[in-house]
Amino acid sequence: MKTNDELVQELLERLKKLNYIHTRDIPNIELYMDQVTTFMDQHLSGGKRHDEDKVLTKTMINNYAKNDLLPPPVKKKYSRDHLILLAFIYYFKGFLSIGDIQVLLAPLSEKYFTEDHDKLDHIYNEIVKIEKLQLLELCKEVESREELSKRAFKNAPEDEREYLQLFSFVCMLSFDVYLKKQMIEQIIDEMREEKKEKAPEKDKK
Repeated sequence: MKTNDELVQELLERLKKLNYIHTRDIPNIELYMDQVTTFMDQHLSGGKRHDEDKVLTKTMINNYAKNDLLPPPVKKKYSRDHLILLAFIYYFKGFLSIGDIQVLLAPLSEKYFTEDHDKLDHIYNEIVKIEKLQLLELCKEVESREELSKRAFKNAPEDEREYLQLFSFVCMLSFDVYLKKQMIEQIIDEMREEKKEKAPEKDKK
């Protein structure tokens, strides 16, 4: 059985190797649904929890279009911009509702979903650049949380200490996720309210 130290080191190594979609790898031709799901699975498989899991399914993608998370395909074909929006959706769907993702991505679809694709490419590349820097900080943060967990339950029986320290480590990570999710939801609620306030102005025109 792995020790807590071994488990955390394994997690950190996995974090460092997580793959993501490079805009240079996105085809310049429009893709059919099967090609889209294959592309997403090839480039984001590192984030799957189980080997048999699918990154995105046809049902999911159809549901996203139906709920206005991304513009519908043209003649059943998806463009570069569709793939970039699907990449964002993939990351958000683990902790945000479909309604929240729709509010968050609506400005991207409305302002930057264009035929030349340069605008969304630029936005996506800027985000990736920032997240690469953030990953280094995250690894340091995880190591710091592990060190804190080692100081907990020092007086617990030896056969219980390893689990209790691991549990405290998970709780620290969970609390961080909980707080950040609260902040994200508050931001989205503000965006939703602002959109409602602007809606009557559009109706008057």
